[in-house]
Amino acid sequence: MAPTDLLARQHGATLQPLLDAAGVKMSVLTGRDKGKERKDILARLASGELSVVIGTHALFQDDVVFHDLGLIVIDEQHRFGVSDRMRMVAKGFAPHVLVMSATPIPRTLALSIHGDMDLSVLDEKPPGRMPIKTATMPISRLDEVADAINDARKRGERAYWVCPLIEESEAIDLAAVEDRHAALQTQFGKGVELVHGKMTPAAREAAMDRFRTGESFLLVATTVIEVGVNVPEATIMVIEHAERFGLAQLHQLRGRVGRGDKQGSCVLLWKPPLGPLAKERLDAFRRTDDGFAISELDFKLRGYGDMLGIAQSGQTPTRLVNWEAHGPLLEPADKEARLAAERDPEMKTERGRAIRLALALFGYAEAAELARSG
Repeated sequence: MAPTDLLARQHGATLQPLLDAAGVKMSVLTGRDKGKERKDILARLASGELSVVIGTHALFQDDVVFHDLGLIVIDEQHRFGVSDRMRMVAKGFAPHVLVMSATPIPRTLALSIHGDMDLSVLDEKPPGRMPIKTATMPISRLDEVADAINDARKRGERAYWVCPLIEESEAIDLAAVEDRHAALQTQFGKGVELVHGKMTPAAREAAMDRFRTGESFLLVATTVIEVGVNVPEATIMVIEHAERFGLAQLHQLRGRVGRGDKQGSCVLLWKPPLGPLAKERLDAFRRTDDGFAISELDFKLRGYGDMLGIAQSGQTPTRLVNWEAHGPLLEPADKEARLAAERDPEMKTERGRAIRLALALFGYAEAAELARSG
């Protein structure tokens, strides 16, 4: 399951030849699939003819029935809510769940620290890739950034320019992607594309194709390009009003460049005055490109939400544990809990009854289902 149609179909194109060679039948199911084509995919899923399906939120809709769902892989997990993942898990009988993200959300980090999730960390870049250079600067230096993009254009490279809004708002002073596109088009002439969520899928795909093939060199966009966009020739990422973005979003956007063998650069443009918390976030982001380190900072700044509920960030509702003070105790506590479950699985001893009471007080039955979804 992937968060966008673009990424789901990209995964489908990658996996199709591998699964075909193994004799495994697969299909792609997204919101774009309608009518007879969708009915055919659903019928083959329900009968078990299809062994693998790759899709978006379309996968957990009510009319989707799996013959025997045994494994769920959720890509870009931070883009799905707990309820979304829970609906997907409910499609099978205790299926295995693998969640993936370059920037784990605070709640997921808390679950991994608490021992409720097994953790695998891939900390190596693909061969040939160089670390991305990151710089922060006030928006008053916008002309310098435009000059750097023009130099990259002459070298045959491409660039992204990300803005947070689609149209101008009187309530908040943010750059509008349409206005920025118009300004950059005036400055550079041809070769400046526009992509945002209110465009039709066909128009968005056409703009992306022109950027991929090199017909255009600059893509002005909202965060719709945050995941699933792979253009190795793109070397510059400009994020306007970076102080308005979360750390996870900034890291995902930065990951769109430097995907080839050339040096990638990320420029964070901010508008004065910059508050102390925003300054801390941007400074920390500039110093590291380690997604796990960024997640830990996000964890500390935003709180991890509710491990036994659906909040994925925010104030922590724990009553007895202070994470910073009691961190070293969490691993032995986890081992002790597992030992108690192994020795007294039905919780009939005096200690077992006390544990059952605690679980009831914390509403664990429902919480276990939420935690299982990652």
